[in-house]
Amino acid sequence: MHAANYGKNRAMRGNRVLPEEVMLDLRIEEIGELAVIECQGRIVNSETAFKLREAVLSLRDVRTILLDLSEVSAIEGGGLGMLLFLKRWACDHDIQLKVFNPILCVRNRLDSAAEFDIASARETMALLASADNSLAVAA
Repeated sequence: MHAANYGKNRAMRGNRVLPEEVMLDLRIEEIGELAVIECQGRIVNSETAFKLREAVLSLRDVRTILLDLSEVSAIEGGGLGMLLFLKRWACDHDIQLKVFNPILCVRNRLDSAAEFDIASARETMALLASADNSLAVAA
């Protein structure tokens, strides 16, 4: 399992130090030929888009990448553009890239930008079960 957890930044405001919102926290778990990237935060600038890109591009040996966007509160132009790039990259490398469980405002942004393969809960469970079964057979 990879972990790319990014802590909170701090900003000075007056005489107090306040935590800023975490822009993007990523956690990667590989199960056989399936990788799940759990995303938490916001994908609203180039820094967060490039973090996501680095995470996806590091997974060249999987057949399916599942992006869990259930904890992503916002996605803007740079994030949408990066998702389009990653979709093309995955296709070029015979990797299936799926988005899972985006909240309504993120889903609306994805729908307005392009066609993204948003996996249903049933499909996600089937992918996880298949990956788990392939590990059991390999052992």
